[in-house]
Amino acid sequence: MRSIRFDTARFWALPPAIAIAITSMTLTGGAASADRSPTPHGPKPTIVLVHGAWADGSSWNDVTQRLQRAGYDVRVPPDNLRGVGSDAADLTSYLSTISGPIVLVGHSYGGMVITNAAIGNDQVRALVYVDAYIPAQGDTLLGLTHPPSVFAADPATVFEFVPYSGAPTDAVDLYVKASVYGDALANEGFSRRQIRALAASQRPLSTEALSEPSGPPAWATIPSWAIVGEDDRAIPAADQIAMAKDAGAQIVEVHAPHLSMLTNAHAVADVITQAANAR
Repeated sequence: MRSIRFDTARFWALPPAIAIAITSMTLTGGAASADRSPTPHGPKPTIVLVHGAWADGSSWNDVTQRLQRAGYDVRVPPDNLRGVGSDAADLTSYLSTISGPIVLVGHSYGGMVITNAAIGNDQVRALVYVDAYIPAQGDTLLGLTHPPSVFAADPATVFEFVPYSGAPTDAVDLYVKASVYGDALANEGFSRRQIRALAASQRPLSTEALSEPSGPPAWATIPSWAIVGEDDRAIPAADQIAMAKDAGAQIVEVHAPHLSMLTNAHAVADVITQAANAR
């Protein structure tokens, strides 16, 4: 195959419309690189995956690859983990850059974020909650976290408290203690080496997010699905099921811990595909 040498200086000198056209042809060879064939009920939606606390976008890697192989455009924007309102506002802004239908997926705390970010957005055709909080209006993370959750304990035994720049008064970042991480989030299906790596690379959650009330829920007007990890020790399965029933979500239970998108990527991708294909 003949190689193509990209002249950056000449590219930026071109009129914008021509530059965009050339970029599209260069990257795709003049044709779409992924199968964008329509679902049974219209064009394939863009899948937006939102990670939760003490994780990052890489937690979706296996699910992303499965969805991409099925021809979906998948986006994994960062969740800043600063607070429900600000994180939802950031996601709302990101969604505004996407054309066409969207399936919005949230894991754990990401469920709080998608519930607030999708409100009033008629592009969002489905919400998928993965081992997630599914808040009603006025709910908080603290209020939705009950025993036997590992996090329903003395915070000093669970978290490391770390100051961060620009934090509101008395706010700090919460990191899950390395000694607790496996039991709370990766209690099944992970080696000790994997757990150590996950704990080392975790992104912290600001304490500002703990008591901030959720707004009107998008699930009141948008169809929703809930994937429930039966062995979840962060958000116990019974709590997930109760929230999912209140939201009218279709519930799929899987034998998995809190990080089911890592241990059960196939099942998670299948439910997301079901949501994408639903009327």
